[in-house]
Amino acid sequence: MEERLRILLCEDDENLGMLLREYLQAKGFNADLFADGESGYKAFLKGKYDLCVLDVMMPKKDGFALAQEIRTVNSEVPIIFLTAKSIKEDILEGFKIGADDYITKPFSMEELVFRIEAILRRVKGKKGKEITMYRIGKFTFDTQKQVLMVDDKVTKLTTKESELLSLLCAHVNEILERNFALKTIWIDDNYFNARSMDVYITKLRKHLREDPSIEIINIHGKGYKLIAPEVETSAK
Repeated sequence: MEERLRILLCEDDENLGMLLREYLQAKGFNADLFADGESGYKAFLKGKYDLCVLDVMMPKKDGFALAQEIRTVNSEVPIIFLTAKSIKEDILEGFKIGADDYITKPFSMEELVFRIEAILRRVKGKKGKEITMYRIGKFTFDTQKQVLMVDDKVTKLTTKESELLSLLCAHVNEILERNFALKTIWIDDNYFNARSMDVYITKLRKHLREDPSIEIINIHGKGYKLIAPEVETSAK
C-alpha cells in the first residue's frame, strides 16, 4: 500500500483548522495541524512533510515568515498559502518567497484538495523527465539537483526557477509560449500566475548574467525566448 502523504497544516482559526484536517484525512492524506507559525516550524524541522498548507495571517509567526524559514531548510517542498485577502501584493509576495499556489478564503475544501493533487501530480511528473543536465554557454544546469553552476559558483534554484529554466532550455532559441509555460508549471494561466512567472524570469536573468552570450528576451504578446550559443543535454 502506498504511504499516505504528509501535510503540514498551519491555521490559527481552530474550527477551520479542524475541518481542514478532518477533510484532508478523509481524502487519504496525513495532516498535522498547528495554530501558529512557530509550532508549525518546529514540527517541520522534526517531521518529513510532502506539502505545506500555510495560513498567511497567524500569531507568533505569519505564513510568509514561516515559508521563508521552511525554504531555507527545504527549497523543494510545495507550499500553498491560505489568504483571507485577494490582494495582489500579498499574492506576489507569496510567489517571491517561492509558493507553489495560493487559495483565497472563503474556499471550498474540494478546491484545496484539487490544488494539492495538481501540485503533487506535477512533482511526480517532474521526477519522470529524462534530461538531467543542460550546458548553456558557460553554465551547467543540473535539473535533478536544481543547481546552476558556473566556474566555482553553485546557485541552488527553487523548484519553480528550475522548472521554468528546464522549459526555456527545452525550447532554446525558440519562443516559449507564455500560456504553455503557465499551464505546464502553474496549471492555470491566470493574471496572478502570469505576474508570478515574470518575477521568476527576472530571477533567472540575474542567475544567468555572468555569461553575456545568454539572454532571456520577451517576445511581446507571445512569451519568452532563451537566446544561447548552444545547449548540450545529457540524460540518465
